[in-house]
Amino acid sequence: MSSKTTGLRDLRQRVSALFQDHEIFVRTHGHVRFLRVSAVWQKRVALIAGVVLLAWAGATLAVLINQLLTADERAAVAQQQAAATASEARIAKYRDRVAETAADLEERQALLESVAETHFGIDPAAMPAEPATQQAVVPAEPVKTSAIDPNLPPEAQILARLATRQEAFAARLLAAVEDRAANAETAVAALGLNPDRLVRNAAAGRGGPFIPYRDRMGKAKTLGASFAALDSALFRMEVLERTLVAVPSGNPANVLMMSSGFGYRSDPFTGAGAMHAGLDFRGPVGTPILSAAPGRVSFVGRKSGYGNVVEVDHGQGILTRYAHLSGFTTKVGTQVTAGQQIAKMGSTGRSTGSHLHFEVRLNGQAVNPRRFLEAKADVLEVKADARQRVGSVAAARGARGAR
Repeated sequence: MSSKTTGLRDLRQRVSALFQDHEIFVRTHGHVRFLRVSAVWQKRVALIAGVVLLAWAGATLAVLINQLLTADERAAVAQQQAAATASEARIAKYRDRVAETAADLEERQALLESVAETHFGIDPAAMPAEPATQQAVVPAEPVKTSAIDPNLPPEAQILARLATRQEAFAARLLAAVEDRAANAETAVAALGLNPDRLVRNAAAGRGGPFIPYRDRMGKAKTLGASFAALDSALFRMEVLERTLVAVPSGNPANVLMMSSGFGYRSDPFTGAGAMHAGLDFRGPVGTPILSAAPGRVSFVGRKSGYGNVVEVDHGQGILTRYAHLSGFTTKVGTQVTAGQQIAKMGSTGRSTGSHLHFEVRLNGQAVNPRRFLEAKADVLEVKADARQRVGSVAAARGARGAR
């Protein structure tokens, strides 16, 4: 005990030796002042500083310990935040892709409805909707398409299924259109016309600035292989079938006597060799003259050598001319049907007697009308089918215009 007491006493003495009374002399302008710093005051200041230092050290140590203890918790929170951010990104991407797929479906549906209305006269508003139960069925296996990830949730799979069904429908529609175009091509060729040339001539009248197709998301895109092929197939079908409808296969007059054919003949006035650009049908004055095909009356009046003339524009570059007439029963701009009376037979112009001079012109060139008037039954059957389709389109347009 005596050694410990002695040690404590020595320690106190050493500490007390650190704090001695001090006197500080301060001289200012010749005046001397004494500042006394006592040992007790020094001990108090040292004690306060020590307490403050210990408090700061304790606080710092507490912060360090707290950081060590909460480091794992912060790491877990940061990991959860990162996972949440990644999930939000995936959800946003999923929503964008679903929205893009939905926009694709709307664009495809609009195209299909446009095809049905423009080329087949079907009103999209009158088309029956599919039962909702069929659309809500989720396929057993993910449907792989180029527009959507097969691993996305069922909602996206429903959109993918609809996209696949639309593509399949477009493929079936393409096959049907190509079949109609092939039938029309065969019939047109049987009439002595060149189908490829007709399509090329029709395509030569198209143009305009190039504006890339963009979907509702603003992205340049295409609608799929079947949809791309459908456009050219529809154009070919439309040109060939409308050419068939425009072909003047109806008898221009209810007479049996054909007094002159197409081509070389002896001129009835001079006897010299001449080119006859049409067919002559002999009959009484006043015999009704009938339009050989539906079209629009483009000329009513007189032409040199022809006398009184009516011309009907049937579209697709086909025009019929009816000459040597005694009178007219139509006027320019009138839409006429096949078999509708447009004039009366006569003998005006360069004529030797009452008859009808009947011409067919294709893109301004006279062609032999007999190939059209004597068309075979299979050609007329294809023409009747084409007329029914074109007529339904015209009726649908008329109904829309009346609304």
